[in-house]
Amino acid sequence: MSRHSLLRALDARNRFHSQQLKSAPTYQRTLISRTQLNTDRGRRLYWTALTIALLLATLVFIGPLFWMATGGFKSSQELVSNPPVLLPAHPSTHAFSLAWNRLGMAQLLWNTVVYAGGALLLQLIFCVAAAYSLSKLRPIFGNWILALMLASMMIPAAALVIPQYLTVLDLPFVHWNLQNTPWVIWLPTVANAFNIFLLKRFFDSIPNDLLDAAAVDGAGPLRTLWRIVLPMSRPILGVVSIFAIVAVWKDFLWPLITVPAHETLNVGVSTASTSMPDNALVGGLFLASIPTIVLFLIFQRNIMAGLTVGGVKG
Repeated sequence: MSRHSLLRALDARNRFHSQQLKSAPTYQRTLISRTQLNTDRGRRLYWTALTIALLLATLVFIGPLFWMATGGFKSSQELVSNPPVLLPAHPSTHAFSLAWNRLGMAQLLWNTVVYAGGALLLQLIFCVAAAYSLSKLRPIFGNWILALMLASMMIPAAALVIPQYLTVLDLPFVHWNLQNTPWVIWLPTVANAFNIFLLKRFFDSIPNDLLDAAAVDGAGPLRTLWRIVLPMSRPILGVVSIFAIVAVWKDFLWPLITVPAHETLNVGVSTASTSMPDNALVGGLFLASIPTIVLFLIFQRNIMAGLTVGGVKG
């Protein structure tokens, strides 16, 4: 065999081995090897440990919710008894009706819905515009602007209360006092760095070829955003919407000091805590949390899909 033929044979063998290595399945190292998992004892230990871990996690997260849900059906003596009573001896809905009527929860619920709905609308408009600009329009110093936005997330929310409060008392340039108006809740929620980051990550995963084709057809940036980008962004828009609603719904400190004349659910229940029985107070807290729980149960798949989409490129 000539030297040239020998080199070609060696090269073909090396290519064959390299293809086999690429096609061979790769396994990630874990605490338990696959050999141990393939045995009966390994499988039993694995499923036993997994079941115990899931049960403990479920108790940790569901326990407080279960206590709050059953607390409204208990009497005040059962609620504060030691050792705790898991289930009421004589369930009654009197505490829920007392909390609903005395707190005026219908009005509190409406106020909270108005605040959350306005915050959602304004946040979608401005966060989508900012994320689309940073992702596709590529402004000057865009990376620096995004870095500053993300750096603002490192500032504790409590440290921003006083500057925000002084701002809404005398809005710059127009000198308006926004206290006791919905705008005092809406404006601070408009610029949300985390939601802008989520939207930008998703917009980055949209192929630029689609936008280039729309530009060739004569579509401007706004029309491209409305006709192409937004219809493809429904999963992440759902996630941002849920985050925006829950952030306003659960907020306590800011509505307490800025809208005392139009209380939210959390503030209304808290201010009545000294004049109501304990079981009625717990019942009011449970009624206030029902909308967000239902919202999560309905859209939980959208939340996970929106957070993971765009994270892996095909």
